[in-house]
Amino acid sequence: MKKHLKKFFTYFLVILVVSLGLSLLYSYIPKTLDSFDNRLRDYMFVVRGEKPDSGNIVIIDLDDKSLKEIGQWPWSRDVVSDMLVNLTNAGVGLIAFDIVFAEEDRSNPIKLIKKFNIHTNKEIPDYDYEFAATVAQTPTILGYQFQLAKDDFITKEAPQIPAIFIEKNRTDQNKDMVITAHGAILNIPLVQDNAYSSGFFNNVPDESGVVRSVPLIIRYDDQLYPSLALEVIRTIANKKKVYVNYDDNGVESISIGQYNIPTDRYGRSIVNFRGGAKSFKYISATDIIHNRFDPKDVEGKIAIVGTSAAGLLDLRSTPFESIYPGVEVHANLMDNILTQDFIAKPSWVDGLNIIHIIILSFLIILLIAYLPLVIAIFLIVGIFAADIYLIFTTLFEYGLILNILFPILTIIIATISAMTLNYFLETRQNKAIKGKFASKVSKEVMESLLANPDSDSFAAMSKEITVFFSDVRNFTNISEAMPSAKILIEFMNEYMDPMTDIIIKEHGTVDKFIGDAIMAYWNAPGDVPDHADRAAVATLEQLHALDDLNARLREDPRFENVVKMSDEHGVPIIDIGIGLNTGVAIAGEMGSSQRSDYTVIGDPINLGARLESLCKYYNSKFNISNFTKEKLTGNYIYRFLDLVTVKGKSEPIEIWQIVDYDRDESHHKLYSVSRARLDEELELYHHAIDLYKDAKFEEALKIFKDIESWKDKTNKNVYKMYIERCEHYIDEPPKNFNGVFVHTTKG
Repeated sequence: MKKHLKKFFTYFLVILVVSLGLSLLYSYIPKTLDSFDNRLRDYMFVVRGEKPDSGNIVIIDLDDKSLKEIGQWPWSRDVVSDMLVNLTNAGVGLIAFDIVFAEEDRSNPIKLIKKFNIHTNKEIPDYDYEFAATVAQTPTILGYQFQLAKDDFITKEAPQIPAIFIEKNRTDQNKDMVITAHGAILNIPLVQDNAYSSGFFNNVPDESGVVRSVPLIIRYDDQLYPSLALEVIRTIANKKKVYVNYDDNGVESISIGQYNIPTDRYGRSIVNFRGGAKSFKYISATDIIHNRFDPKDVEGKIAIVGTSAAGLLDLRSTPFESIYPGVEVHANLMDNILTQDFIAKPSWVDGLNIIHIIILSFLIILLIAYLPLVIAIFLIVGIFAADIYLIFTTLFEYGLILNILFPILTIIIATISAMTLNYFLETRQNKAIKGKFASKVSKEVMESLLANPDSDSFAAMSKEITVFFSDVRNFTNISEAMPSAKILIEFMNEYMDPMTDIIIKEHGTVDKFIGDAIMAYWNAPGDVPDHADRAAVATLEQLHALDDLNARLREDPRFENVVKMSDEHGVPIIDIGIGLNTGVAIAGEMGSSQRSDYTVIGDPINLGARLESLCKYYNSKFNISNFTKEKLTGNYIYRFLDLVTVKGKSEPIEIWQIVDYDRDESHHKLYSVSRARLDEELELYHHAIDLYKDAKFEEALKIFKDIESWKDKTNKNVYKMYIERCEHYIDEPPKNFNGVFVHTTKG
């Protein structure tokens, strides 16, 4: 559980770093990244393809055909007047000019007569006056242009408009978000003053030079003015009041009657383009002027007068095409408003984009963390496709602009980050596995293998070793008291870890764990000159460590059932018996071609196992053979246990118990008696053993019974055993007694 939690929190930290890093980058997004995101969205427009317009808008085009038939622009105002009259007579709903008449007509007859001082009695037409009159008598809205850059040659006049702007929730901060103009290029006063209204037709491209949005309002001398599209809609709605709605970030929307137009914070409407150039109905201006058109094509519709001719320099770059008539941008925007078919990027969408980044980071990283890499990558590709489809659908079905670039970056960065973390975690895990292998098998074995992978260090060899076997007493009762197998494993790990550490510290090799038993050995494959003493020290250290271990286990709530059981039986929570034997064994790498292990085999190993199993019989914690005793050089307290032949062997061996270190009183821990009392007991005991070996059973029996009556004796079984043997031999005196006892079972 801890391992899984640690892994989760590690990956969760990476999720936080990736998501917060990308969120901060998004919050302070560089213009180059924003431009790249716009270009990705342009491809979505291309994928979506053409979308039918409402059919309410027609474009009167000053195209190359018109310029060829009528002449170069500007035309005489009487020709433009004829166009307005013919449109009006055909029942046009509204005429909007994407053109400004900033200068007087140079071909105006009355102006030429005055210029050349010609006198005549005939009535001379004034084309500018007639054009102004025609504008006044037709449903015409003029266009003009604001100067957005500071310039020394700017016009300071402002157009008069009938619209009344009401700014809701305006503050000194959010009002400054609206685009500000520094001057205006207006129609000549005669024409401007005769028009019902007018609107600016500024198309402002973004940093990449592409027109994606159009300002609906511009502030000039602290007064708001409507765009041509907005003024057309206001006129159609027949409303005077225009509501500009602000929030904390700037403009939120613009409302006119039943029309509500979402905007960005700058008061711009993002254009939902219907398609490439000529998506709307185009009629050549010369056909209108010469009445070569079907009146049904303009009846009741909005006619926008503009140009697609390259020479008149009103071509723009849009998401669909790099050469796109500017007049059609206004047609798209008007159609968006009339049909209420918008795409928008409200201020709150930034929060949604950040949530999008966090969710993707979380999903991608956890997939890589907990699934096989091939499956995870397959799913990530699916998530990528689904996410792009979601963004596409949200854009064109719900009109909401979500960021495209950052989800892509999130998927890429999260994938790379998670895979990198996987690599480092797997590397660390491999090191941990190698460390565990070294600790469980042998540090020397591991180091020798790593240092000499091609050597024969692990080839089978005969070598004197000291083998170690340990076993937990009452393990059956312990396992039955455990609430679950999981808790039992945790309990055994609490015991095995310190015991293994002690063996490794004393240069031993832990060969294997056999249930609750541990098998270890010394002096293979590397040389350990004092292997018998190292094994004896490790054994005594383990026995001494049991007090602290049992105290720790007693305080652990996981093992309360075992504590209760041990208290009821009056035994320690963990008690162990250990057997040591020294002899020449076969050491080497053994196993199959698929799996092998370095281990030891031979008679010394079997005898070591027998010695451990006989701990119960002799009520001993630590049994050794005479072969081990002969190799020991340290100071230990010994007790002779028996001279026996074990099952499967004919030659007798001596079994000895190491009671403890031969140290002063302060280091004597394994038994509660004082050192003086222990010395007295062992002296009497060994005297009785000598008598027993000499077949003086009655004298030996008296001493054994005397010691057995002590309350503070350190061994109960061995005295009862010798009492029973002496009584038996007294009743049935043996012939040729050699003191050897035959064990017919393993323990």
